[in-house]
Amino acid sequence: MKLIAKLRSPFRQYLVVTANYWLFTLTDGALRMLIVLHFFSQGYTALQIAMLFVFYEAFGVVTNLLGGWLGARVGLNKTMNIGLFLQIIALAMLLAPNQYLTMFWLMAAQALSGIAKDLNKMSAKSAIKSLLPTGESSTDSVMYTWVAALTGSKNTLKGVGFFLGAMLLAAVGFSGAVSILLLPLMLIWLFSLLVLQKDLGRASTGIKFAQLLAKSSKINYLSAARLFLFAARDVWFVIALPLYLASEFHWDHWKIGSFFAVWIIFYGLVQSIAPKLTRRSTVPDGASATRLGLLLLVLCTVLSSSFALGYYVASSLLIGLFAFAVVFAFNSAQHSYLIIKYADKNSVAVDVGFYYMANATGRLAGTVLSGWLYQSYGLAACLWVSTVFVALASYFATKLPRSTEESSEV
Repeated sequence: MKLIAKLRSPFRQYLVVTANYWLFTLTDGALRMLIVLHFFSQGYTALQIAMLFVFYEAFGVVTNLLGGWLGARVGLNKTMNIGLFLQIIALAMLLAPNQYLTMFWLMAAQALSGIAKDLNKMSAKSAIKSLLPTGESSTDSVMYTWVAALTGSKNTLKGVGFFLGAMLLAAVGFSGAVSILLLPLMLIWLFSLLVLQKDLGRASTGIKFAQLLAKSSKINYLSAARLFLFAARDVWFVIALPLYLASEFHWDHWKIGSFFAVWIIFYGLVQSIAPKLTRRSTVPDGASATRLGLLLLVLCTVLSSSFALGYYVASSLLIGLFAFAVVFAFNSAQHSYLIIKYADKNSVAVDVGFYYMANATGRLAGTVLSGWLYQSYGLAACLWVSTVFVALASYFATKLPRSTEESSEV
């Protein structure tokens, strides 16, 4: 009980939120790799595999919108714990006998997993602003550090999850892997129920349902930029790339899982130390988000052109992907900070939920396009569409306020 009492301070609550988010992300990354590799080996086409994730992403769109409203009303501790519980149910559904693992059953399990993931993510990101003290000059830099650390470490663990999923699939098979993932998730859920602050993130005044879509222009522009940024990544990364590596490079499950693990871990590490790689006293604004968006656009154009022209395809693709990871990580870290900065503290869950609704919409579009474009036109088409999406994300970033504009606002 003394330990529980000590976990009331903001920093210790942040650690509980982070541990919760970490373990959830680990199982989520492992599950995604399990499904992609297992069902590809079972003869599913690229488009069929993409369709397995449609409900995962589609329900994430709705969950982020309604979940933010729910979190503001009942508290982020409840929405985070509900997310963990739903992930437990989703994993348990995948333990059904093979004859019941139909497309409909799998899509239903992924729908629950998508709801769970976005409840958990929205709750974790929103909790940061609720835990930070107000009125301190260092709040912005501390918030940027906390957001970057949480998001970057999450992505690092997602990469570990990719590796874990591929390793478990090779070692104990699909059902055995799912069973192994269930136990730690149940333990962290019970721990979270005991120690997470009960009124975390609850709005002090009522949030009307109409407020869910009524946002400031800067939140709208940032959400649009986020939508196209993640559509740009997932249009080649989610379905097309692992299947390309399997069919063209003839990599086995172990190699594919290891590559994705290394890529995501590297991406997460860069994201988590983004504040240290830039000047610590400088926090992101619209100008820095625009510069990073344009840099990513140049990189995507070079990568797409090189691949389409057939110049050293293997080396240019693999090296280009790690360069993409660096620039994309900086973009994502700055977006994640900006939504917490722009959000109203009294309705932070609602604002963050709206933003991640746009994120989920981009992932949904990217996932479906990844399967369809790869099956119909190949990886080159996926890369070119990614370049167009990055251009759109950069355009919306130009609409975000600069630091001088923010300081002049009333």
